[in-house]
Amino acid sequence: MFGHFASWGIFGILLTVTALIHFARKRPSFFWLYIIILLGPIGAVVYLAVEALPELRDPGTFNFLHRRQRIALLQGMVRDNPSPGNYEELGQLYLDAHDWQAARVAFDHSIARRTDSIDPFYRRAIAEIELGDYAAARTDLERVTAADPAYDLQRAVGLLAHCWAKKGDTERAQRLFEEVLKTSTLTETQLHYAQFLAAQGRKAEAREMARRILDKRATMPGFLKRRERRYFWQARLLLR
Repeated sequence: MFGHFASWGIFGILLTVTALIHFARKRPSFFWLYIIILLGPIGAVVYLAVEALPELRDPGTFNFLHRRQRIALLQGMVRDNPSPGNYEELGQLYLDAHDWQAARVAFDHSIARRTDSIDPFYRRAIAEIELGDYAAARTDLERVTAADPAYDLQRAVGLLAHCWAKKGDTERAQRLFEEVLKTSTLTETQLHYAQFLAAQGRKAEAREMARRILDKRATMPGFLKRRERRYFWQARLLLR
């Protein structure tokens, strides 16, 4: 490995570091980590060509540039016009940027001004889950699913089941998971159910669900595989 670095110099080190950073952020197959480490810069080039380069063709790859500008604009707008719509858009931008606390605060402001839409409650629940506040998320999601049980392609009810599982109500979580997975094929919901099964000591069922998640990759288009990498990563960890 040291010979690889000697022949490539600083450029080889930068390539390898770039590949490792991308791997840590995107979490593709463990196979790639071995390729990068064992082959050095050559492995990094192969990895970046196969895993990173195709992302440039994905819709929204460079949205973060526009998002930063739009966040700055909306931060100024809400000072002059603190409308629910402006706060909802700002909250969604924060969600996209994974700034969960800022998103929650933005949706708090939106909900304080208008409660006739369930969407800000749903979006706030997503931020609350990421922050580990499952009790608050459960309350918001119960409101959402009471109004529309199939909201956001049944993701809302799947997240509600996840919240019940995290709060220790295993019977209600089991019932909700079974109900939603009759018709939903969302990888996120399947992963949460597999994690729930593993936490209950139902290892064979958890492994079966994790394998079902990983088997989906074969028929997925490339851009969707990359978007759902974190779920595949967690499914592989569950199998291990």
